[in-house]
Amino acid sequence: MLLFSGTMIRGGTPKSNEELVSCVKNYQHILALAFAVQEINDNPHILPNLTLGFRVYDSYFTAKWTYQATLRLICASGRLVHNYQCGIQQHLTAVIGGLDAQTSLHIATLLDIYKIPQVGSYAGILSLLQHFGWTWIGTVVVDNDNGERFLQMVVPLFSENGVCFAFIKKIPELAHISDLKDIFEKGAKMHDTIEDSTANVLVANGESYSMAFFRWLPYLSEREQVTNTPIGKVMIATAQVELTSFVYQRNWNTDFFHGALSFRIQSNDVPGFQQFLHAKKPSNPKGDGFIQSFWQQAFGCVFPDQFLGNLDGNICTGDEKLEFLPRPFFEMHLTGHSYNVYNAVHAVAHALHAMSSLGVKDRGMVTRGGPIFQSQVQWQVPLSVCSESCNPGSRKKVKEGEPFCCYDCIPCPEGMVSGEKGRHCNAKYPSKHQNYCIPKSVNFFSYEEPLGIILTGFAILFCLITTLVLGIFLMHHETPIIKANNRHLTYSFLTSLLLCFLCTLLFIGQPHRLTCLIRQAAFGIIFSLAVSCVLTKTVMVVLAFRATKPGSKIRKWMGKGLASTLLLFCCLIQAGICIAWLTTASPFPDIDLHSVAEEIILECNEGSLTMFYCVLGYLGFLASVSFVVAFLARKLPDSFNEAKFITFSMLIFWSVWLSFVPSYLSTKGKYLVTVEIFSILASSFGLLACIFFPKCYIMLLQPELNKKEHLIRRTKVNCCCTYIVFAENNFLQKAKKKPLKKQKTVNDRPISTLYT
Repeated sequence: MLLFSGTMIRGGTPKSNEELVSCVKNYQHILALAFAVQEINDNPHILPNLTLGFRVYDSYFTAKWTYQATLRLICASGRLVHNYQCGIQQHLTAVIGGLDAQTSLHIATLLDIYKIPQVGSYAGILSLLQHFGWTWIGTVVVDNDNGERFLQMVVPLFSENGVCFAFIKKIPELAHISDLKDIFEKGAKMHDTIEDSTANVLVANGESYSMAFFRWLPYLSEREQVTNTPIGKVMIATAQVELTSFVYQRNWNTDFFHGALSFRIQSNDVPGFQQFLHAKKPSNPKGDGFIQSFWQQAFGCVFPDQFLGNLDGNICTGDEKLEFLPRPFFEMHLTGHSYNVYNAVHAVAHALHAMSSLGVKDRGMVTRGGPIFQSQVQWQVPLSVCSESCNPGSRKKVKEGEPFCCYDCIPCPEGMVSGEKGRHCNAKYPSKHQNYCIPKSVNFFSYEEPLGIILTGFAILFCLITTLVLGIFLMHHETPIIKANNRHLTYSFLTSLLLCFLCTLLFIGQPHRLTCLIRQAAFGIIFSLAVSCVLTKTVMVVLAFRATKPGSKIRKWMGKGLASTLLLFCCLIQAGICIAWLTTASPFPDIDLHSVAEEIILECNEGSLTMFYCVLGYLGFLASVSFVVAFLARKLPDSFNEAKFITFSMLIFWSVWLSFVPSYLSTKGKYLVTVEIFSILASSFGLLACIFFPKCYIMLLQPELNKKEHLIRRTKVNCCCTYIVFAENNFLQKAKKKPLKKQKTVNDRPISTLYT
C-alpha cells in the first residue's frame, strides 16, 4: 500500500538544490505519516497478514508536479502512461492528499479514473463571528480558484447571517519572477487598507503556507515604523492555515499576528511520537529523502559533501536538538494537521482490516473531535462593527449606498420591537422599552367585571320595572285610561320593551357562534317592534281627529285592523333587512389583536358594517317619522297630552342614538359592546318612562282621574282617548244614539262623537 502526502520543504524545481522558498514545518506531516505506518505494522491486532508501506512526493505547490507525483504513485516506476494500467502495479490502496485544496483537487482528477479513495477535510468560521458579535469584517484570500470558491461560499452565507464586509482583498500568486514588483505594490496597499479600515476583524483564507506571505505585509508598506507594530486587528485564519515561516524569515518577529485566532484542528499527545522524533538522525536517514534538506534549512547549516569538499557556512553535526527550533519552523507535539494525517492513516488501516475480517463492520474506528470554544465575556475580545448596536426601542435603517451592516437607529413603530428591520409582536405586545415581546392576555366583556355587573343589574332592574308596569296595566284592564290607549297595542309595546332589556344580555359574556349570529338581529327586530308601536300610536292619534270630519272615509278604516297592519308592516321591513344580513355576511366570533396593545379581545365580528348601519338607519327612520307626527299632534286636545310625551320620548331616543355612532367608532376593545348596551338600555327606558309612567301615576296615586266623567271635560280632550273611541265600536254607537248636552265642540263637531 502506498500513501501520498503533499508537502513542501524546498523551493525551485525538482532535481535542483535551490532553497529559495521553504516551509520546513511541513516535515512534521511526513513524520506523522511514517510514525502511524510504523505503529500499525508493529500492532499484531491490525492487519496481521499485511505490511503497510508508503511513498511521499513533493508537490511543489504546482499543478505540473502534483500530476507527475500522482502518476508515479499509480504507474510502475519509470513508466508514466496516462489512462492505462501501466506495467506492474504498486498495489496503491488509498491516498492522503495535500494540505491545500488545490493540490487535493489535482490529485482527485487522476484518482477518479482509477476509483482510488482520497482522504481530506475543511472547516468554517461563521459560528465564531456570531459568537462574539463581529458583523463588520475584512477578508483576504489567495487569488486562485480556491480563494474564489471561498468567497462564493462565505459571502452569501455570511450576509444571510448578518455579517458584511468592509473590504475583500486578494493575495496575488507568484507565477513569474517579473510579477514580484506588482505583488509588492499590491501588498503595500493591502496592508494600509487593513490598517485604516474601521473593521477590527480580518478573516484570512489561504493554504497552509499563506501565513508566511502575511509576514511580508508590514515590510511592504511605505509607512514608517510599521514592521514592529501589531496590525491592531483580530486576524481569524481558516483551519488549513498554519503559523509557518520560510527560511529567510527565521529572524522576523511575529508582532504583526499578535491577537490572531485560528481554528484549532483537534490534536492529542500520541504516545511514543516524541521518542520517534528524537530517534531521527540525518546521518542515518533510512529511506527518508527529506531529512537532510530539512535539517540544513531548519538549523541553518550544511552537511559536508564528499564530492564538493568543504562548503561555506556552519557545518551540521547531526546532534542539533529539534526542541530548540522556533515553533513556526517545527513543533515537537503533533499539530492539528499532522494529527489529521496520523488519523487518516489509521482510518485507512482500520477500513482495510474491516474488509479483511469477512463482514465485521466498524471495528476500531478512530474517534474524531472538533474545535472546542470556551465562552468568553464580551469585554475580553475587541468590537468590530460598522455601526453601534441600536438601543432598546429602536430598529436599524440601512444607510443608502452602504453595506447592510452600516445603519442608523430609528424608533420602533407602535406594536414593534427592536431588531434589524423591526419585528412585529403579532399575538404579543412590546415591552415598555420596545425591546422584547410580552404574551397578551385573552379578554372579553364578561359578567364578572364591575361594568358587566352594573349593566347586567340595570338590564334586570329595567326588566322588573317593565314587568311591573305590564302587571299594573293588566290589573286595570277595564279602566277608561287603559281602554282609551288601545290595550293590545299597549301590551305589545310593553312586551317589546321587556325583550329589548333582555336582549342586552346577549352582548355580555364570551362570544359564541350562536350569540354572535342572533344578537344584532334580535336587537334590530325587537327594537323595531317597540319603535313601530310608538309610531302606530302616534299615527292613530292623528287619524282619529281627522276621522271626526263629517263624511270622512277614514272612519271606516279605524280600529284594530289598521293598527295591526301598520305595526306588522314596519316590523317586516326590519326583519327583511336582518334576514338579508344573516344570509349574505352573517356575524361570527373573531379575535382583535390590535385594538388594545396588551390584550387579545374575543369579540363578534359584525360581518358587514353596512348591514349593521342599515338596521340602525331603519330604526332612525321609524323614530324620525314618530317624532314628526307626534310633534305635529302635540297641541291636540288631550287630558294627558300623550302626543307631548311621545315627542319627548323621541327626543331622548334621538339624543341617545345620535351620540352612539361617534362613541361606537371611537371605542376599542371589549368595551365596544358597552356602548351599544348602554344605548339600548337608555333609549328603551326613556320610552318606558315617558309614555307609561304618567299613566301608572294616575292609576296608582290618582285613581279619581281614571274615570269616564273626567275624560269628558270642557277644556281639553284626550287625543289618545279620541282614536280609541273609534276602536271601541260599542262606545261609538252609544255616542251616536245618546248625544250629551252642553258639549264643547271641536271644529264645529260635537266632542261626544269622539269618545265616551
